Amino acid sequence: MAEFDSFVVLAEMRTGSNFLEANLNALDGVRCHGEAFNPHFIGTPKDAPILGTDRAARDADPLALLARLRAAPGLNGFRYFGDHDPRIFDALMAEPRIAKIVLTRNPLDSYVSHRIATATGQWKLTDPRHAKAALVRFEPEGFAAHLQRLRETQSRIRAALQRGGQTAFHLGYEDLQEVEVLNGLAAWLGVEARLEGLDRSLKKQNPGSVTDKVENPEEMREALAGIDRFDLDRTPEFEPRRGPMVPRYFAAARSGLLCMPLKSGPEAALADWLAAVDGAPLRTGFTQKTLRDWQRSHPGHRSFTVLRHPVARAHAAFCERILARGPGSFAEIRETLRRQFALEIDPVAEGPDPDPARHRAGFLAFLGFLKANLGGQTAIRVDAAWASQGALLQGIAGFDSPDAVLREADLARDLPWIAAQAGCEAPRWAGGSDPWQGALAAIYDADIERAARAVYGRDYSRFGFEDWRPLEG
Repeated sequence: MAEFDSFVVLAEMRTGSNFLEANLNALDGVRCHGEAFNPHFIGTPKDAPILGTDRAARDADPLALLARLRAAPGLNGFRYFGDHDPRIFDALMAEPRIAKIVLTRNPLDSYVSHRIATATGQWKLTDPRHAKAALVRFEPEGFAAHLQRLRETQSRIRAALQRGGQTAFHLGYEDLQEVEVLNGLAAWLGVEARLEGLDRSLKKQNPGSVTDKVENPEEMREALAGIDRFDLDRTPEFEPRRGPMVPRYFAAARSGLLCMPLKSGPEAALADWLAAVDGAPLRTGFTQKTLRDWQRSHPGHRSFTVLRHPVARAHAAFCERILARGPGSFAEIRETLRRQFALEIDPVAEGPDPDPARHRAGFLAFLGFLKANLGGQTAIRVDAAWASQGALLQGIAGFDSPDAVLREADLARDLPWIAAQAGCEAPRWAGGSDPWQGALAAIYDADIERAARAVYGRDYSRFGFEDWRPLEG
């Protein structure tokens, strides 16, 4: 049995996919059906049906066309771009018997080529005498968006291949000029036919240097110099994906206000405030089903979550989970930290050390552990008590995003606003939401701030946190 029953060319516009299709179609037994899932036409702009399926039928049931392509005699395939019908992507990538051919091109070349084709209206060229040329303007913002879109698409393809345990045949734009490479592709596809030469009915439209094709080459050079080609400022993310933690949500007894708390944040103070909205015990213990029911029964409801400064949140996690001895504390992790991360705390001590120097040393050791833990370098789980707030918010968004993301320092101003959105009269915010603030203020310095930024750099940049300072009130 052949390894593949069909194929897909994963590419983008102006990457040479038309030329690749022409040469695939020159192989006996192979048929590439153009952009079979382009939302604006089927196959080619002529809208000719594919294997008896017209555009309306494809739009109604795209997976039926995919199944027909796989079942057709010979080896059938198509070209799929990042803006094509997203409904087939998961099914397409999950099927190992659909061969994946990944075609890429220098992003600058593809960007300029697309700009020229848009300006001239010429998307294919078969006769050089009819070539249309144009100087186009390089737009830094447009190129940055083009580059970001390509990165996201390639990342999505790579992740899908990895999850499915599959490999793809990778081609660069320049590879298309080597018949030996295309015959290697034929061998990989399991096709017996080989090309004796390349199908050159399609001509290269814009030969020459890219600097000769733009009106503002100096501006282009300056803009490209500012692009971080190697993504040096990227913070690698090794945290596990998290669920939405719906059972931790709590709502006002009658009013349409829902809090989606983040662990090690001001949960207790928020619960007290929300209970005071209706002067009655909170609604808790939600499941996803009962939360949906609550949402339906409270039209005009509003949900919110609250961010705490990373320094204060790490310190709260340290005090509540490591130094505490009661319910919710992590006694085993505490002992592991004492042995492996030089956490110098008395085995029987409870709460912050009364000696600020020792408490500071312990907290710095804990921040060192967090850096290794969130970086995937320890055997200890990444607990939600100290996971990044960005990761927790992504987990919440897996079920439903909050209407508002507030900050602990601004709650006196923002809680009345979110309550008014839900048609409620807000009780006074009492403040005092961080019971560990005094102990932190006694030890906080530049070293602690620097250590926290090393752990939660992504949260700092994502949410605009400045250096920590005590809450007012």
